Amino acid sequence: MGATTRSPRSCPSSSKPTPARATAHGSPTGSPAPLLPVVLIAAALVAVFGFIVGDPATWIERALVVLVAASPCALAIAVPVTVISAIGSASKFGVVIKSGEAFEQLGTIRAVALDKTGTLTRNEPAVVDVRPAAGISRAELLTWAGAVEATSSHPLAAAITAAAPGAAAAADVVEDAGHGITGRVDGTLVRVGNARWLAPGALSSAADEMGEDGMTVVVVEAGGKIAGLIGIRDELRPESAETVRLLQDAGIGITMLTGDNERTARAIAAQAGIADVRAEQLPADKAAVIEQLATARPTAVVGDGINDAPALATATVGIAMGLKGSAAAIESADVAFTGNDLRLIPGALAHARRGRRIMTANIVLALAIIVVLFPLALFGALGLAGVVLVHEIAEVFVILNGVRAPQRPAALRARAATPEPARV
Repeated sequence: MGATTRSPRSCPSSSKPTPARATAHGSPTGSPAPLLPVVLIAAALVAVFGFIVGDPATWIERALVVLVAASPCALAIAVPVTVISAIGSASKFGVVIKSGEAFEQLGTIRAVALDKTGTLTRNEPAVVDVRPAAGISRAELLTWAGAVEATSSHPLAAAITAAAPGAAAAADVVEDAGHGITGRVDGTLVRVGNARWLAPGALSSAADEMGEDGMTVVVVEAGGKIAGLIGIRDELRPESAETVRLLQDAGIGITMLTGDNERTARAIAAQAGIADVRAEQLPADKAAVIEQLATARPTAVVGDGINDAPALATATVGIAMGLKGSAAAIESADVAFTGNDLRLIPGALAHARRGRRIMTANIVLALAIIVVLFPLALFGALGLAGVVLVHEIAEVFVILNGVRAPQRPAALRARAATPEPARV
């Protein structure tokens, strides 16, 4: 049923070592470690120079002042103070960022890949059309499908079982990753899956019609013959189109990933305003697409299902819709949302970009202080007290600048002023 998975067994990729995550582009780590040996060597050379010129006392004193002047104190706190402030404030508006590295990388994102089911859509699928084959009743078709799907946790399975509440669970149930599920109902082998796995045969035109109407088409086979089609629709979230527009306005490229067929995927994408659609994607296919996109530019993936776990682990930043997301998706992601409102995505990206700008400003200031103080200390223009005073002032400025990071970005202030769209 589509390529979305319904149990850990159906997503073997998630149990293997995850692919190498795309690296951040130009991440402002601000680590002072590379400067420390340079500072120590510079101070030692100044002291040695004093012995060479015959005035060791003066130059040893200057070496000590140089050591203090070139110490990267402000640089050491330039990034941590900003990251801690920003991550703490992000959690207040429903964005949980798991690490400082994830926050820094979140600020580099230039493309976002959105999973369809449960992310762009409400994750409340319902059966809206049933097309039994000749000689098969609607009730019989739904009973077969409901029996096989009775033990599945997949959202589409929930829609089918809701349409056949009296169906007893099938025996010998086996799931096939990205394809469907098989089981025995009263001795009859029943398979339920997507049209790539089970060709609709004489019902192909009906399947095409249902797909063009935005339905996910589920094919039911009983006893080796096509028994009928079940059309399931998961409505687009009310804020999906607005979220896509906000991201596009910010210069973010949008891609939709789905296991649905091309027709269904295009119909949903058109409603959301997304042009780049990757349909009929298995879990490994999604990860491969993300690896390709992340090679060109930093890419985030937003998903909620176990089938999204490989893609979330491959992306520059993986974002899980935490409220209804699977445990595997949340574990694989770098960022998790505590709510379902997609408008958190542009808000979180704006928050991280602002944090990166603050970090960059802090790093530039800290390095500028060192560049200016070094020659002044070397030639005796500034004594130890003056150097310490300038460093302390710089550190205070860096801290004050860093604590500006918690300020909520405009995108999130606007969201806070607008109630979440009603669910119907």
